[in-house]
Amino acid sequence: MTDIEIAQQIVLRPIADVARDAGLAEEDYESYARTKAKVTLAAMSTRKNAPRGKLVLVTAISPTPAGEGKTTTSIALTQGLCKRGVQAVAALREPSLGPVFGMKGGATGGGYAQVLPMEEINLHLSGDLHAITAANNLLAAIIDNHLQNGNALGIEPRSITWKRCLDMNDRALRHILTGLGGKNEGVPRETAFEITAASEIMAILCLAEDLADLKVRLNRIVIGSDTDNNPVTAHQLGVGGALTALLRDAIRPNLLQTAEGTPAIIHGGPFANIAHGCNTVVATRLALALGEICVTEAGFGADLGAEKFCDIKMRQTGLAPDLAVLVATVRALKWQGGVEVPTLSVENVAALESGFANLARHAENLRKFGLPVVVAINRFTDDTDAEVAALTRLCDEKGLPIALCDGWAKGGDGALELADLVRETLESTPAQFVPLYPDSLPLKKKIETVAQAIYRADSVTFLPAARNRLAYLTKRGYGHLPVCIAKTQYSFSDDPGKRCAPTGHTLTVRDAKLSAGAGFVVAYAGTIMTMPGLPAHPAALDIDCDENGRISGLF
Repeated sequence: MTDIEIAQQIVLRPIADVARDAGLAEEDYESYARTKAKVTLAAMSTRKNAPRGKLVLVTAISPTPAGEGKTTTSIALTQGLCKRGVQAVAALREPSLGPVFGMKGGATGGGYAQVLPMEEINLHLSGDLHAITAANNLLAAIIDNHLQNGNALGIEPRSITWKRCLDMNDRALRHILTGLGGKNEGVPRETAFEITAASEIMAILCLAEDLADLKVRLNRIVIGSDTDNNPVTAHQLGVGGALTALLRDAIRPNLLQTAEGTPAIIHGGPFANIAHGCNTVVATRLALALGEICVTEAGFGADLGAEKFCDIKMRQTGLAPDLAVLVATVRALKWQGGVEVPTLSVENVAALESGFANLARHAENLRKFGLPVVVAINRFTDDTDAEVAALTRLCDEKGLPIALCDGWAKGGDGALELADLVRETLESTPAQFVPLYPDSLPLKKKIETVAQAIYRADSVTFLPAARNRLAYLTKRGYGHLPVCIAKTQYSFSDDPGKRCAPTGHTLTVRDAKLSAGAGFVVAYAGTIMTMPGLPAHPAALDIDCDENGRISGLF
């Protein structure tokens, strides 16, 4: 059966029962129909000083184009921990419609390790991403309206960095002209769209501690500069209050359930290749207050999501992960070893052994943050015993604890080995978390530190646009911020064709952008795009809805 067929056969618990099991009272949430709810701001505020559980970060090796099942593993692990009597809560991101209708598909896990109802989570959920889109585009409209009506702030139109956004893959919107058609149609200028997951407002929502912090962050957004090269903020435009109003409900975490009826908090959805790749701070804090163990995940490989989780999210919150689970698949290791996608199901121990260097490097990198690391093999049906045995042997040789995870087929029962390993490691090996670099390091040095320590680049080349932008941001007082490097997810380098564990490469940083509200500086490496395109055969062509409202084709 497909993921959606499995999901549609599961009888969901009333969300009131899930909330009660999580320790939430009736006044702590508002139901959205029978199977989902929004947790109130008051419920989060009263739990701010509650004892916190352990924080387990699920990350992965460099993925194939289809992904390696971090979310499936996260959910299976949560279910497995609950079966062992641990109060575990999953805190995960919301899917973007871009991948749902594009190449990768949905992001609710798979098989018997899903968050449910999967159709609703993949298709709008409670409208959080649409609220972010609306807030982003309101700010864009206010900027253009300000230009049209006298430009009292003296904004230099060519300096405007704020883009419109859309929660969809649409390459035709990467470069656009607005304000065409005459004097009454606006001030003509060149601009662009980016996908909602890459919007600074997405990052702001995900990093805000509460509604008051959200408003402060929204007000300090820098949209461009005036004719004297001074930054212009959303506060100066007078729009911070309206943006906050649009996001009033979106900042409240969504309570749902796993396929086994255990609590799951789904909130926020930045990509890790073009943004910081983590769910919201409020959802993580809530899960830590409600559970003995919070299981969360960061997008794509550990060189992206996990690095940003540690250097951005943990730095800003003062939280610290207690353990990293590194998800690996036999097929991804064979892909890293040179096997192409059509033959990944064919046994090839030699290719797996060649590709193991990718896993080993990710594990070494995670240990640089002072984290204990365990490896989870997300098992697929075409993995052979010889391949699994080879992977286990290689991990043993590197001193990496390893467990099989068969969550897709068996749910929590398929993750009991992993759950036991996680519990044992948490008890026996305390983390000694430390970010990769101090705040005081200059922006260029921060980028070079990530490039050399995590990507293993020999050097970093800064193109003129990046050099000038970083110098300007430093001069304006933003040099203390952490960096968020946007690059391909398929390689440690900025070239998606360089698989496994490349060395001797140069990272090319072509531009940089300030995200003052989010509290970081984005550095664009290689040819990474903030508005993805659809593949030749997008997933949207296989999705359908019958006369009874039953959806098919989601995966």
